Amino acid sequence: MSIRIAPSVLSTDLERMGEQIAAAVAGGAEWLHVDVMDGRFVPNLTFGAPLIRALKRITDRPIDVHLMVQEPERYIADFAAAGAAVFSFHPEATIHVQRQLAAVREAGMLAGLAFNPGTPLTVLDEVVDDVDLVLVMSVNPGFGGQRYLASASDKIRRVREILDRRHSKAALEVDGGITVETIATAWRAGADTFVAGTAVFGQSDPAEAVRQLKRACATKV
Repeated sequence: MSIRIAPSVLSTDLERMGEQIAAAVAGGAEWLHVDVMDGRFVPNLTFGAPLIRALKRITDRPIDVHLMVQEPERYIADFAAAGAAVFSFHPEATIHVQRQLAAVREAGMLAGLAFNPGTPLTVLDEVVDDVDLVLVMSVNPGFGGQRYLASASDKIRRVREILDRRHSKAALEVDGGITVETIATAWRAGADTFVAGTAVFGQSDPAEAVRQLKRACATKV
């Protein structure tokens, strides 16, 4: 199973964002992850579509956007126009989940569905054919730097079982507390895409940090 690293832009030093992103890409980062928070769905407020446009000017890596917002359907068109490649949202944040997944695809982005630690996976069985990515939150969302919740590994395994049973090619992404010590656990559970914030941009050498994350999966089998 291939390994995809998606460093979280939220953890960059904004004064050195371009430099740090270039280093992460040089180290092999396949995607860049952008967390979007509205201060309502989670207790924090972060970036919007203008950041996506700025990132597109400095990198050719796909931009993976995770919306922790109420009514994510209000942002589909703006983020597609800004150049986002992946658009993930939470099922409890909207009434018509399948309709929004279809709208994301129609806008030219990959459609992702994100699950908080306490959110059941029931809805995934109903819409698995409509998703290109499933995001398992391994922390309660809102702030970076939290520790990986051990219960997330079981949830990752259950998502992998659903995807495999339905012969889905959707990516299985995990976000929260990913470090060189925890990434292999999530990888063995079935994840293939890893969001890492401080584990990449909080290090003195983001390129080497990305390489270390990949090596941790390759060696800890």
